[in-house]
Amino acid sequence: MQDCEIVIHRVEFSVQSLTMLSILKRLRCITLAITGTLIAYKGDLGDSYCLAVKLAGKPCPSYKRVDEGFKVAYAELAKKHPSFGFADKIPNYVWRKICVRDSFVKAGYEYDDETFENIFSRIYATFGSAVPYRIFPDAIPFLRWLRQRDVTVGLVSNAEYRYRDMILPALGLNQGSEWDFGVFSGLEGVEKPDPRIFEIALKKAGNVAPEAALHIGDSLRNDYLAVRGVGMQALLLDRFKTTDAVDWRKSGAIVLPDLIATKEWLTSEVLK
Repeated sequence: MQDCEIVIHRVEFSVQSLTMLSILKRLRCITLAITGTLIAYKGDLGDSYCLAVKLAGKPCPSYKRVDEGFKVAYAELAKKHPSFGFADKIPNYVWRKICVRDSFVKAGYEYDDETFENIFSRIYATFGSAVPYRIFPDAIPFLRWLRQRDVTVGLVSNAEYRYRDMILPALGLNQGSEWDFGVFSGLEGVEKPDPRIFEIALKKAGNVAPEAALHIGDSLRNDYLAVRGVGMQALLLDRFKTTDAVDWRKSGAIVLPDLIATKEWLTSEVLK
C-alpha cells in the first residue's frame, strides 16, 4: 500500500512539473526572407521593363517575352557571377546592366547603345525605389510585435545592397524599428540555398544556437531545406496559394498562409 502511494505521489509530482510554454518563448531569433514573405512585386517584372522602353520612345515589346527572357538571363548570370558579381568584384550597376541587356536579347529585342542606356537607367532607378513593390499589410505589425518581445529579428535574402539601403526603407521597413540585422547575398558573397548564409545570420544575431532560431520564407529549397541543414527551425508561407505548397507539406514543412497565422502559431502553447 505504501509503495502504491509513493508511485502515485511521483506521478502527481511529474504532472505538476510539466509547464505550458509558447513556441515564441523558446526562440531568441527569427529571420525572414524578403520578396514573397514581406514584400511582393506589384506586377510582372516585364511590365516595368516594357514601360521603360515605351518611355524611351520605342514600341513596347511583349511583356511576357521580356519576363521570360529575364528569368533565363538572370539564372545564367547568377550561375556565372553569383551573389551579384561579389567574388569577381563586378559593380552592381554593371551586373544589372548585363542582366537587363541579356533579358531583352533573349526576348528578341536589341537596341543601340544610346537607346539602351536610356532604357536601362530608367529600369535601374525604378528597381532601386519602392515603385515596383508592395508591402504585405501584416509585415510591419508582425516585425514590431516580435521586437517588442525581445526577439532578435533578421532578414536573409538573395538581394543586393539597394534592398538594405534604399528599397526597404522606402517601404517603411527600417533597421532598428522593424528589423535588427540583415544578411544580403550581394554584400556577403554567399547566397541561399548555401547553408553558410544562415550561419552568418546566427553569428550576427549574437551567436544564437540554431535550435533557438526560426526562419520564415517561401521557398522549399532556399528557406526550408537549407535552414534545416544548419539545425534551425523553419516554416514556409503560402501567400499565393501555390500548388507547390502540397510538396512543401510532404517534405515535413510547416506551411501557413500569412504572418497573422504565424503569430497565432508562435503563441500557441506546447508542453515543456
